[in-house]
Amino acid sequence: MPTHLFTIANASPSLLPPPNWSRHFLFCFNRLSSTARLSSTAKLSAAAVRSQAKRGFSFKEDEVASPADLHFEAPLKIVEYPDPILRAKNKRIDMFDENLKKLVDEMFDVMYKTDGIGLSAPQVGINVQLMVFNPVGEPGEGEEIVLVNPRVNKYSKKMVLFNEGCLSFPRIHADVERPESVKIDARDINGARFTVNLSGLPARVFQHEFDHLQGILFFDRMTEEVLDSIRGDLQALENKYEDKTRLPSPERIETRKRKNVAVGFGKS
Repeated sequence: MPTHLFTIANASPSLLPPPNWSRHFLFCFNRLSSTARLSSTAKLSAAAVRSQAKRGFSFKEDEVASPADLHFEAPLKIVEYPDPILRAKNKRIDMFDENLKKLVDEMFDVMYKTDGIGLSAPQVGINVQLMVFNPVGEPGEGEEIVLVNPRVNKYSKKMVLFNEGCLSFPRIHADVERPESVKIDARDINGARFTVNLSGLPARVFQHEFDHLQGILFFDRMTEEVLDSIRGDLQALENKYEDKTRLPSPERIETRKRKNVAVGFGKS
């Protein structure tokens, strides 16, 4: 696959969705060819979300990835819930070499093949701070965005509810409320630092993938009412994991207590 990496060091202040995005929201994840729901059903207020305890890894706690941490074998495969890799700590990248570029190429390749528009490194079994996305979701179209060691400077106060899916949760879609826009710091594929504002679809995809880098999964942000609607699907994935690995599932949705996975939108 030819390398075409969009480096947003020189990007415009706000990356906006493509002109035809409104009828086919392609959330994160995986492409969902249905109109995203803007309903207020089961919404959490912005104040309620912000008051929740923030879970994740602070900048000071980040460990630097070694060459072994960045080792991979092609083709990459999507890691599905409840694999513990999705909850593991993701290390900071300090090596901007040919291996990293090859990893990025492979991530885009598997993302496109699985009809995704965004993908984080832990979703392919590599626990490092790296994400890729293309809001158009087609190779050779749109812009391929690579973010290394991303950090959030600021979230907007305005919250928006959309229907999300995730490549690590096949065929599961549900409403998730997130800030409408976000200001971030990151490094590009060559290691250059930059700051950029994201809004609309790019902001939505970024936040979903950024959560993955914090060990947060999209159902952690759902209301209990919404979560109840997919509980059976999550249990099916847990059973699939046990059948495949012959190991007990590291997570069980029926015993989950929301207070233990509360997440908020604070500075990172």
